[in-house]
Amino acid sequence: MSRVQRPLRRLALAVGVAVVAFTIVLALTVRSDPRADANRSRLVGRPAPSFAMTGVDGTPIRSAALAGRTVVVSFWNSWCLPCREEEPVLRRWWAEHRDDPSYALVGITRDDTDRAARTAVRRRAITWPVGVGRGARQATVDFGTRGQPETYVIGPDGIVAGAYYGPLTRPVLDRMVARARGVG
Repeated sequence: MSRVQRPLRRLALAVGVAVVAFTIVLALTVRSDPRADANRSRLVGRPAPSFAMTGVDGTPIRSAALAGRTVVVSFWNSWCLPCREEEPVLRRWWAEHRDDPSYALVGITRDDTDRAARTAVRRRAITWPVGVGRGARQATVDFGTRGQPETYVIGPDGIVAGAYYGPLTRPVLDRMVARARGVG
């Protein structure tokens, strides 16, 4: 073997080892479901952030008034198409639970004007409380929202039992509610 071939062989071996090491690191850190990380929240298993805001109808919406209930918190916007996609799920769930004082559903505008939210609630006949204004904007920060729709379920103990980013399905909502109630 010539003097030139030895350094080239060493270089090729070093590059090969680096590629194998990089592949191993990549394989260990990348999950098969890219949405899995998106649906992890630092809040799950921790006390829910408190919130206080004004509803589109002018009434106060306060987390303290919801203590002891299973609370579904839905961050949304009037212009958000995925939010419209999940709206029937929330509408059906609310129709089934609105008269049960152990449940609550609160919509919170994430990045919308108060006027647009009020108009959307009126036109779409949304009957659950929807928060707007400075308190709603603060809640989006406190919950660490990343977009919309984004849903959190808080158990009667005040602990966040589940978080979901994207249009919610009924099975996902039911699982989060069951977990919040200690059933799932």
